[in-house]
Amino acid sequence: MYAIIKTGGKQYKVSEGDLVRVEKLNNEVGETVEFDQVLLVAGDEVKVGAPYVENAKVTATVEDQNKEKKIVVFKYKPKKKYRKKHGHRQPYTLVKIDSISL
Repeated sequence: MYAIIKTGGKQYKVSEGDLVRVEKLNNEVGETVEFDQVLLVAGDEVKVGAPYVENAKVTATVEDQNKEKKIVVFKYKPKKKYRKKHGHRQPYTLVKIDSISL
């Protein structure tokens, strides 16, 4: 059984027991999170929402709060002595999917 959920403006395909990196959530490590924006649930039969599946929810546990690897943003203009170098680390939340219910 799997589901497609929406969180942080992105969609994720999840199954029970999966570890998923989602956009940062304001929850502590060990807390339980419920995702109620379920777009699709597939198992024995497929249920597609319009836009969300009614009474469906995905329950997950927060495993970690961390940041991604650093990316370097470098801007320059040739022949003008203009250079800017910035770094960015995107925060994320690692969640473990506990259950998918209808």
